[in-house]
Amino acid sequence: MEARRALVRRPSRRLAEGLVTHVERQPVDVDLALRQWQGYVEALHEAGWETIEVPPVEDCPDGVFVEDTVVMYGDRAVVTRPGADERKPETPAVAGLLSALGYDVVSIEAPGTLDGGDVLKHDGTVWVGLGGRTNQAGIDQLASYLEPAGARVVAVPLEKVLHLKSAVTALPDGSVIGYEPLVDDPGVWPTFLAVPEESGSHVVLLGGNRVLMSDDAPRTAELLAARGLDVVTVDITEFIKLEGCVTCLSVRLRHTP
Repeated sequence: MEARRALVRRPSRRLAEGLVTHVERQPVDVDLALRQWQGYVEALHEAGWETIEVPPVEDCPDGVFVEDTVVMYGDRAVVTRPGADERKPETPAVAGLLSALGYDVVSIEAPGTLDGGDVLKHDGTVWVGLGGRTNQAGIDQLASYLEPAGARVVAVPLEKVLHLKSAVTALPDGSVIGYEPLVDDPGVWPTFLAVPEESGSHVVLLGGNRVLMSDDAPRTAELLAARGLDVVTVDITEFIKLEGCVTCLSVRLRHTP
């Protein structure tokens, strides 16, 4: 059954201690981040999405980036095993919540590692970034869970960014968009659209032709609007400082078990 529900998780007061790998650390205003998170949640509500709050994890500064904890595919929820040890405590509450909601919950096990931010899905194809936080064992396990449901899992080697979806996301028509200097190989995708700003690489599909993106990529917003998309923008500056983007802050549940 089709649904419009999204998991979100309130930011920890320790957010400023979050991990950074490919950027220099900058001061994070935690109070501003909370207001920005609330604005993000409100944007989901205004687009017709119900949000479900995962219990917060105050001792996990990166816990707000809930996308990394689970990969959804229909009624199956693949709970991840984050590549950073500091983030492994983020997953149990997600698994418990999704199990209570009736989803078919399975898990990535050692030695596999998998971050949800490395997983891009469209029309039966699942691209998975292979690099810093996700290893081949994690991809193999993900494939074993999804391929019986008809998915085609494709590993995409990464060097330039933390996660695959730090570099690319997909538009409703399946076109993959990315800021070319940060995309290792644009030829991976049948249709690739280069965008003029780094934050323009990241969109959340809200249904129909509506997409959510950061407000610091105005030229990309104009480009997407010219393609007939209804672009909704939000301010997420404090999360960008921690290598976060609009996709990281929610997990869309498009099916009700």
